[in-house]
Amino acid sequence: MDSSLSVVTASIVVFVLSSAYYALLTPVEKRLLGERAPDRGDRPPPLKILLELARSLVVAAVIAGLARYAGLTGMWSVVVLGLVLWVGFPAVLLTGSMMWEKTPAATAALHAGDWLIKILVTSAIVGAWL
Repeated sequence: MDSSLSVVTASIVVFVLSSAYYALLTPVEKRLLGERAPDRGDRPPPLKILLELARSLVVAAVIAGLARYAGLTGMWSVVVLGLVLWVGFPAVLLTGSMMWEKTPAATAALHAGDWLIKILVTSAIVGAWL
């Protein structure tokens, strides 16, 4: 599999994992937050599905590009890069949303977990083919 196919594969895999993650954990968030829980609706419309796939594709392409630029090879070195990216971006942004926008901790934790899974799985798939 060449690296561009790994980017597409990673995008599809993390889309499916993220969908399952939110399906399983959104009810927990709703129990914890009650009326304060965000309303995500039932099924997203097709346009949102396409946009989410595109977002996943961008993340995978960025990880692959950074890994290539840094000369990383192998799954584990790219997974470490992914972990660093998660700490530097989603984790920082989500803690900021808690501080400044009063995002409930349960919601921020839900999103942080989703981003951790997305970035680490993407990194593993892309790294396996570099």
